[in-house]
Amino acid sequence: MQPTPVDSPPRMTRRGAAGRVTAALGLCSALLLALVAIRWHPLTAVDGSVARTTHYWAVQERGLTHIFRILTDWVWDPLTMRLLGAAVAVWLAWRRSAWRTALWLAAAGALAALVQQGLKSAVGRPRPRWPDPVDSAHYAAFPSGHAMTATVVCGLLLWLLHRFGAGCAPRRAAWAVASVSVVGVGLTRVWLGVHWLSDVVGGWLLGATVVAAAVTAYDRSWPELARHGPRGS
Repeated sequence: MQPTPVDSPPRMTRRGAAGRVTAALGLCSALLLALVAIRWHPLTAVDGSVARTTHYWAVQERGLTHIFRILTDWVWDPLTMRLLGAAVAVWLAWRRSAWRTALWLAAAGALAALVQQGLKSAVGRPRPRWPDPVDSAHYAAFPSGHAMTATVVCGLLLWLLHRFGAGCAPRRAAWAVASVSVVGVGLTRVWLGVHWLSDVVGGWLLGATVVAAAVTAYDRSWPELARHGPRGS
């Protein structure tokens, strides 16, 4: 008689995968951070070339630049994104049965803000400077707060939609909106001449790292909730 194969627990596989993704993203983020901090010439050369090209386009295409300013200052602004995350957290807390998920969402958003501001202060990277700027921004450049905040908020909300068991159509629509928002906000920051390309890539990588770490922590802290979704939280 052949022994009956025993399958590994699915949640252990998910935990391991989430941990590996978090580690890989963290490594990529740390590598880019190091290259920015030491001002690695090949990276700064690419940043400069992209910045000069996109700034030329921004000056020439004033109408498109105006649209990008509206999108980046109002639609994809970090405050708008954080308010969206806060609204979802309040809704989860209002459901009472999902208060732990609400706290988790709020804590992940707060962690992302702390990491972002801490790295800006530590790296102190200057922003691009132009004799004819089309937009302005303050504080240090790396990482892009717009790109990082959009990645964190959209990533966490997409994961919650998955855990809530949303239908295929709503999830596809959410993925489309999130993808356009995350990619779009990064490109507009470079176009408007207020960030280097590597600032935006760093924001994307760090945001994805925070999302992966938050999901890993959720799975390990509340394995039953991770398996059945926030309905039981």
